[in-house]
Amino acid sequence: MTEKMLKFVKVNQQTPNKRNADKRVDDFNEVYNDFINEKAKEQSSRCSQCGIPFCQVHCPLHNNIPDWLKLAAEGRLKEASELAHSTNNMPEICGRICPQDRLCEGNCVIEKSGHGTVTIGSVEKYITDTAWEKGWIKKIKVEKEIDQSVGIIGAGPAGLACGEELRKLGYKITIYDRYYRAGGLLIYGIPNFKLEKFVVERRIKLLKDSGIKIEHNTEIGKNITLDKLREKHDALLIATGVYKAREVNLPGHNLKNIFPAMEFLTASNRKGLGDKVEKFENGNLNAENKNVVVIGGGDTAMDCVRTAIRQNAKSVKCLYRRDKENMPG
Repeated sequence: MTEKMLKFVKVNQQTPNKRNADKRVDDFNEVYNDFINEKAKEQSSRCSQCGIPFCQVHCPLHNNIPDWLKLAAEGRLKEASELAHSTNNMPEICGRICPQDRLCEGNCVIEKSGHGTVTIGSVEKYITDTAWEKGWIKKIKVEKEIDQSVGIIGAGPAGLACGEELRKLGYKITIYDRYYRAGGLLIYGIPNFKLEKFVVERRIKLLKDSGIKIEHNTEIGKNITLDKLREKHDALLIATGVYKAREVNLPGHNLKNIFPAMEFLTASNRKGLGDKVEKFENGNLNAENKNVVVIGGGDTAMDCVRTAIRQNAKSVKCLYRRDKENMPG
């Protein structure tokens, strides 16, 4: 038992290999290669199964991380996937884009002892991608239909997760979104090199197959009023997201060719999805052959920097008010 719980002493931390930078700069595919089975099992076995799992304590969803790591180490991936889904509606997405370094992995006990954290995010991604590949993830099986409907405004992660949980209970669910696709920031905000869009699209298809209706191109107050929605449904949830940009109160902020990050990233993602994007086509939101300056040092700023490089910008600079050690990106 002691040997099993002390593997981190003999087995070094290993993350999935990054694709070569020379190749990454030419496309928007995900940065990391997948773990092979044995590596995922080996890395999962480094978990010390500590008495107070700080990884779980610092996870906003309080995922049962030590338990599904143990199952993965034993090769019981189907059970690990079921456990991961018991507290998380989209574990394959969290495994890719959660800030593990500040949450679960950043508070791992063996990380604090100097042995290198358990690579929780990579293992979570591996478990759930395997579950999708094997066909273990099934559409929602409703035990008892309830003759009440809930309208959800916004098809981002909050709206989709709420819709899934209420559908499990038997409610009739309709989600309204102003865009052509569901997914919110998962589709339009986060670049492909962090989250490839098929990952989001297969989850949305599963929800639709489970009886959740999604009304696209529907802007509340424009295509339908809030009063009409109240008449149509027994309850409403407003999950409209965080698209509004923060204003930067600097001299010259109203000059030409200054854009909010989300406008730039949305144009790039839509182009990648095959949409006709006028502002991209006419060069306004296309960084090619331009000198680009990104103001900010967080994750969104880094997404803009990396996107601009992949769009063949002439030069890219990032301006941040604090020092390098305090850059959250």
